[in-house]
This record gives sequence, structure tokens and C-alpha cells, in this order.
Amino acid sequence: MNLPKRYLITSALPYANGLKHVGHLAGAYIPADIYVRYLRAQKRDVVYVGGSDEHGAAITIQAMKEGTTPQAIVDKYHEIIKRNFKDLGISFDIYHRTSAEIHHETAQEFFTALNERGELEQQETEQFYDEEAKSFLADRYIVGTCPVCAHNNAFGDQCEKCGTSLSPELLINPRSTLSGNAPIKKTTTHWYLPLNKHEDFLREWILQEHKDDWKTNVLGQCKSWLDAGLQPRAVTRDLDWGIKVPLADAAGKVLYVWFDAPIGYISATKQWAIDNGKQWEPYWYDKETSLVHFIGKDNIVFHSIIFPVMLKLHGNVLPTNVPANEFMNLEGDKMSTSRGWSIEMDEYIDDWIKKENGGESMADVLRYYLTTISPETKDSEFTWKGFQDAGNSELGNIFGNFVNRAFVLMHKLCKGKVPPLHSEILDDGDRKMFFEIATAKSTIENLIETFKFREALFEVIDLSRKGNRYMQDKQPWIVAKQTTDEGQPTTAAQMQIDNCLHVCLQLTANLAILINPFLPFTAKKLCYMMKVVDKMLDWENAGKSKLLSVGYSLREPQILFRKIEDAEIAEQIEKLKIKSKKVEESKNKDAGSQTPAASSQGNESTSGQLEIGDGQPVTTTKPEIVFDDFAKIDLRVGTIVSAEKVQKADKLLKLQIDLGFETRTVVSGIAMHFQPEEIVGKQVTVVVNLAPRKMRGIESNGMILMAEDAAGKLHFLNPEQNIEAGSAVS
Repeated sequence: MNLPKRYLITSALPYANGLKHVGHLAGAYIPADIYVRYLRAQKRDVVYVGGSDEHGAAITIQAMKEGTTPQAIVDKYHEIIKRNFKDLGISFDIYHRTSAEIHHETAQEFFTALNERGELEQQETEQFYDEEAKSFLADRYIVGTCPVCAHNNAFGDQCEKCGTSLSPELLINPRSTLSGNAPIKKTTTHWYLPLNKHEDFLREWILQEHKDDWKTNVLGQCKSWLDAGLQPRAVTRDLDWGIKVPLADAAGKVLYVWFDAPIGYISATKQWAIDNGKQWEPYWYDKETSLVHFIGKDNIVFHSIIFPVMLKLHGNVLPTNVPANEFMNLEGDKMSTSRGWSIEMDEYIDDWIKKENGGESMADVLRYYLTTISPETKDSEFTWKGFQDAGNSELGNIFGNFVNRAFVLMHKLCKGKVPPLHSEILDDGDRKMFFEIATAKSTIENLIETFKFREALFEVIDLSRKGNRYMQDKQPWIVAKQTTDEGQPTTAAQMQIDNCLHVCLQLTANLAILINPFLPFTAKKLCYMMKVVDKMLDWENAGKSKLLSVGYSLREPQILFRKIEDAEIAEQIEKLKIKSKKVEESKNKDAGSQTPAASSQGNESTSGQLEIGDGQPVTTTKPEIVFDDFAKIDLRVGTIVSAEKVQKADKLLKLQIDLGFETRTVVSGIAMHFQPEEIVGKQVTVVVNLAPRKMRGIESNGMILMAEDAAGKLHFLNPEQNIEAGSAVS
């Protein structure tokens, strides 16, 4: 296998607008850290970069909420998040920030290079504008009545009551959160990245070159977007907070956060190189670099489609893999900071690590549990009972129990020293255990190399399980009862004891190496107990049967993992319920407020980066209605006879729909998902008795029903086969 010359590993940049929860940790940070620690143990050239994303509406919204400045917000949360990652063993080579001067310069240089080469396009559009505040409005700065559930404080991108994805044009009676006034439409010019021009390249690169080595969830989402057709995407915004667009005719404009944030990987690499006397360019320009992005599934499009186009146009290396994880739920519901249904990293550290001496082991318990339930191929669920079982049954009773028994018996039966191995009495059980040790290395490294971290960790624990069985078969404590008249084990008995404990101690040394990428604090504690330096954790030592020298004195055993009590778990479950209730009460209290909420559900992805909705199906239902309420809705089958884009409105299509008894005009916010020509002839379900409303000067008489999948794509709700237009849906 030809290995890359170097590796650059990234984890999604979390917004520095609030605390981050364990779902973020599981999605983009623990998997990356496992991979990086493994590569370091292999002595490969690897740099692991991360940092805080400190621009975008999410930051300014949080500043408004806390009554302070955006700079104060990012300064506050950057330090907390950075400390949280360190406490949980995430070993960044650099944890940078996008407010740094070097990042502003790097992002501006990137924009300038693409613009001067003609790779960007200028387009004039109309956007919502607050005349009193003299400010263009991001979607989250616009509220109004939701057209679906009639909630009167729905945001311009999403209704948090019913979960429907929206656009400002779809809101009824929209108003600015800055002044409370109804916004107007005002013409503005922005720069766009024409993704549509790069579809052929992306199809070949993603769906052909990487069809066998990228995860199916990544390939599936990319194919969905490509099949729907890509559209130009704005790279600038009218905002005060952000990186200024470096053009004389772009006053008041900043780089859009989705464009500036991934460039943060490059600026972080630059700063790392400066700090360590290295060169940064090979990591971003040399084709022998393996660039791997660890993200959550709601960032797949940005890291697999959009950023690669940017990198290609800029002459940089392209990602070799984008191992995205799915979502992690919590106790039967979607994990969400905005709803108080989450476990913040900072909260976990306070409750489980800081409050006790040697609390680092509880960091490893969390790392272990999150890895075993990692949503590598499908959504998973964190439960406090599962956490307890993982810590007590799997780590404590299997891994920890084996190590503790080996050390206790070594001190009791071998005077605290590594006993000799008597080759003349080796039996099949001894040889089989040595074989298991030798083969585990290749099995585990193959799984890590292919990003199958759950399976790899299972193999490590299974090796300790085999050690327990081996020790139980040998029963050295029983053999020790074969004594001389002086009460000492006979020579034959001592030789059997020596061999058993020699094998178990060599296995313990191997377990320290193999567990290190997953549970670094545990590996360090094992090195302390064995009185060896951390260099023993180099991967080349794994599989060897002579890591500990005969006659070497070892320290007394330490408990690797304490028991997690039922009362602690009950306390955490109750704490979660109380927190969620308080957040809900606070929301109800502030329902009339004009300050936009800082919602991680609508503005922040599970992996922590970029302003997009999470695309996850809504798991909570709308308020209960009675049959008479439902009976008022008139649903009919219609056929789209024509479709065209609404001028200066990126998200709107003007549809003419044949309802059998008449043809209606319906304006729908689906232009980002469908080309007009591809939907002509489609049959759709239409709400035909919805009160008319004007959008962009066009009277819309109805609403079509759509479904949004886990990838954030819209799908028509149409009959299985064509039926007569105007047919009732009941």
C-alpha cells in the first residue's frame, strides 16, 4: 500500500456562539482524534487543525441575546470550547479562530484570486432591508407568521414551532427584528460561485473516483444534490460582522460565512507552521497530501461539493475522504441546545471530571461510549443508562477487570515483578493468546485506516475479553494452592503461574498501545502502572510479546474505571428534564420579543459549522387538532403546466397548476431544489382553500405540499400514478 507523504486532518469549525454538546463531539471530533492519534503512533507526518468559526448571523444574534458585542461573544465561547476539547482529550495541533488577522488575510486573498481569474460572478438581487435600521436583513433577522402552523414568531429560515424550513418570502406579515417594522425589498449586488459550471467535474471526482472509498451516506447526499442540479451560490453578504470584501465597490459587504469558514483550515495551518518553524504550503498544494475532513452529515454538501470546487479553482489539493457521521439523538429525542435537550461538553466536564480526583478516566468513559454508539452509518442514541452500562459492564468489568486481576496476582504471586516465561511448558492456551495479541494489531489498524472506529474499538475490548477467559482457564490462584511443606507453590506450580501472568502482563502492554487512540488517559495511566515511558505506545510495538522485561518491578494496580452509581444516572436524567422545561418556559415568556433566538437547531449544524438547517426530519408533532379542524383543509391533486423563476428571488418559482376546474398561480419556495423545466407535468398535492397572499407582487392562490428528507432535499407528495387533476385528497 502506497501511503501518503503527509496528512492534514480537519474537524468542522464550531460556531463560537454558545456551548457545544456531546453530539458535536461524537460527530466530528472524537473520530478525528482517534484517527490522528493512530497516525501519530504510526510516526506519520500528520497535522490536525481546528478552530472556532466566529462570523455569521449566529454570532450577532447571540450578541443581541446577551446584550453585548459579537467580539465579546466569540472571545468568551472560543476559550470555553477550546478548554472543553482539551479536557476531553481532543489533541489538535492547533485550535485557531477565524477572527485572527491571518485568517482575514487568507480569506481575502482566496476571494481575490478567484475573482481576478473570473471564477466568480456578480449578480444584482433584491433582498429584505430595514429602512429604520438602515440594514439588509439575514433570514434570522426576519420574523412573521408561519404559513403552515400560524405561529406568529417564525423566523425567515425556519419555524421553530413546527420545524418547517422557510424563506422570508413565505412568511405572512414579515417584520424586522431590529426595528419591528415591515422590511422592504432593496436592490444589492453580490458575488456568486457558479457551482453549476462544475457539475461534470464533481460527478467524475465524487461518483466515479471515490465510489468505492467514500461512505455511502456521503455519496448518496452528493448524488442527490447533483441530480437536482447545482445553482450559483452567493459568497458575499450585506453585514457589519465578518471579513470585509476586498474590493473598492463592496462597501458594507462581508464574505459569506460558508465561504470564509472552511478557508479557516488553511489559515490555521499557516499559523501552525509559523508557530513550529514549518512550511504550510505542502499540506495544501502537494498532491501527496491526504486531506481528510471529519464532519456531521449536515456539512456533507459544503465539504464534498462546495469547498472542493473552491480548492480546485484555487489550485489546492482536494479531500481524499470526507467521513461524515449521521446524527446522535438523546433519550428518545433530537439533541438540541435550543430546546435544552442536550448534554453540553462543559456540563459533562463539571459533573464528571472536575469534581473528583483522577477524573480524566471519566473523559475516557465518555469517549468510549460515544465511539461505541457513533452514528457512522445511521442515527444513534445516547442514553444515560447506556452510558452507565458502557462504563460499568464493558470498560470496568471486562477491560479494567482484566488489567486489575493481572496486576493484583502479579504482586501476590510473583513479588511485584514480571515473571519469566518457561518455554518448555508452553501449552496451546499460551500459544493461542500470543497469536491473538499478534493478529489484533493488523485487524485494528485495517479498521482504523478505513474509518471503522466502532469495530476497531470492539476488537480492543474483545482482546481484553479473551485475556479474561485465558486467565480464568489458567486459574493461577488455584494453581498457587499446590504448595511445598513451607507453604510456597511448588516449582511446577510456580512455573505455570509465571507463564500465565507473563502472558497477561504482555497483553496488558499491548492493550495500552491499542487503546491509546481511543482512550488516551487510560493508556497514560497504564504506562504509569507499568513504569514505562509513553514511547512504548508507538504502533510498531503492538503485537509484540516481549514489551515488558522479565524481573522488572511494576507499580501497584490503580482502578482504571470507577463504578457509576444508579443515583448519578437518575440525577442526570432529572437534570435533563428540568433544563428542557426551563428552556421551554423561557421561550414562552419571550415569545413576543423581537430579538432573534440563537438556535443551534436552525443555525448550527451537528458538526458545528456553517449556517444551514440540519435537514433532519421533524421528530416532534404539531399541536393536536380535532377532525373538524382537518376537515376545513381542501386538498386536491394538481398538474404543473408551467414553471418559471421569480425575478430577483433566489428561492421562488411561479407555478401554473391545472386543478381540473381551473388553473391557479402558486408561488413556491422550491427554486433551490428544482429547475423549472424538470417539474412541468408533475402532479402535486395542493392546499386550494388557503387565503391568497402576494409574494414579490405575484398573488399566490394555494400551497403545494412537500416532504424534506434527512439530506435536506425536497420531494413532491404526488399520487403513485397520474390521476385526473382536481381529484380530492382525503
